[in-house]
Amino acid sequence: MDNIAGQKSSLGWAVNIAVVFMVLVWVIPTVGLLVSSFRDRDQISASGWWMAPFSAEQSYRARAGSEPTSSDAGLYVVEGNLFDESDATGTISAFGTRAVDPGEFAVGETAALGDDESLVVNADGTYRYVTPEEPGRRGQRIYFLAETPPSFSLDNYRTVLGAGGMGQAFINTLTVTIPATIIPILVAAFAAYALAWMQFPLRGLLIALVVGLLVVPLQLALVPLLKLHTEIGIGRSFVGVWLAHTGFGLPLAIYLLRNYMVGLPRDIIESAKVDGATDFQVFTKIVLPLSFPALASFAIFQFLWTWNDLLVAKVFLPDGDSAMVMTRKIADDLLGSRGGDWGILAAAAFASIAVPLVVFFTMQRYLVRGLLAGSVK
Repeated sequence: MDNIAGQKSSLGWAVNIAVVFMVLVWVIPTVGLLVSSFRDRDQISASGWWMAPFSAEQSYRARAGSEPTSSDAGLYVVEGNLFDESDATGTISAFGTRAVDPGEFAVGETAALGDDESLVVNADGTYRYVTPEEPGRRGQRIYFLAETPPSFSLDNYRTVLGAGGMGQAFINTLTVTIPATIIPILVAAFAAYALAWMQFPLRGLLIALVVGLLVVPLQLALVPLLKLHTEIGIGRSFVGVWLAHTGFGLPLAIYLLRNYMVGLPRDIIESAKVDGATDFQVFTKIVLPLSFPALASFAIFQFLWTWNDLLVAKVFLPDGDSAMVMTRKIADDLLGSRGGDWGILAAAAFASIAVPLVVFFTMQRYLVRGLLAGSVK
């Protein structure tokens, strides 16, 4: 009775643990990225995304006022509120006069700055700065630590989606992605049928060549392919990037579709040929409809790869906003001068993956059918 098919495996718990582990590996970074996309750069630097619901201690700097508010025994006194002099909020926990040690003095403590100067900062932001000389046009620099309450906003998304030329970049991305997904599928479907069901010399050698092309590094072919495009006159253009994506995607597409088509029932195809059907009729009326799950699976992968591509777009598309795709727009214009702005980076990532997510969830049932095809025959 132990070997009866369909009996529940004793290792089901291991499978469940592995599935939960893999789900957490994917979900946790994604949630972190989503939370970070609603925070500003200072909050991200002050605490991790898992601390986002709680107050975080951040360092700020401000200048005391330059006009004395009163005098005391020949000393000039400047009073004010640091929250009015900066963008800080919350409660001040410590202060100092050096950037390397913003928490040098506790709030309420009188800090002796030398030369009869002193400074007092309270938790509510009020301060009292005493100096024997006139403050001058620039007031005393004050650094302080403040417990800032959590804050979430859509500013990062406004920055990303409101960037000049982002709409054109979105259209350019669709212009690149849609043809670069359809062309390799059409070519690969014909090639896969020929390699699976047509008899001709050197067919086995062609299959081995397709498998061999799977291991060719993308970076190795960029320069030779660009030289070829220049020689034939297409250079850096949309046609060039379509052909580049087609060339890089064809080996995997032919390999997957050929393995799927070769597993289709032979009786159906042979019966059609006995009835007088040509190879083109067999392909279009029998093989192609039966191969739809596999075609949809590869279409999803090719669309995601092309949409998220940056390297091929930078090499095969001309410079300038007229041909700039979203990944290049984000990398060059938004992050080029803001490499440390993680909020912008997180928002740009989510704005970029919105369309691929819609495509994936719309066609994921075909992806599952394609991946499982042949496993239950």
